[in-house]
Amino acid sequence: MSITAAVGRISANFLDLARTRLELATIELQEGTQRLVGYLAWALAAAVLALFALALVVLFVLVLFWDSHRLLAVGGLAAVFALGCAIAVMKLRAGLAARPPLLPATLAELRKDAAALKGEHADGL
Repeated sequence: MSITAAVGRISANFLDLARTRLELATIELQEGTQRLVGYLAWALAAAVLALFALALVVLFVLVLFWDSHRLLAVGGLAAVFALGCAIAVMKLRAGLAARPPLLPATLAELRKDAAALKGEHADGL
């Protein structure tokens, strides 16, 4: 076997390996995108419904206390909303800090490939 044939086979194997890893990354991205779109749709529906419910509760409380303690009612509702906003921001930050890495299976396979090319065993990692 000539050197050019060996280089050609190695190149073909490398391209096939890269294609396989790219297909895996594409599948993972598609799955992640589908999950994200589903989450966003449900989150939007929940937000719209919660906004309507919240507006009605605020209106109810304001009408209930309009003659006696309207300023206390408005201040109390403002404090509740500020507290809710602070809790939501803290949960969002915690969720973003704890999110899993992007394309974990693809990265694991690429690490295995790099170890194999270096001559290391995957079990020793």
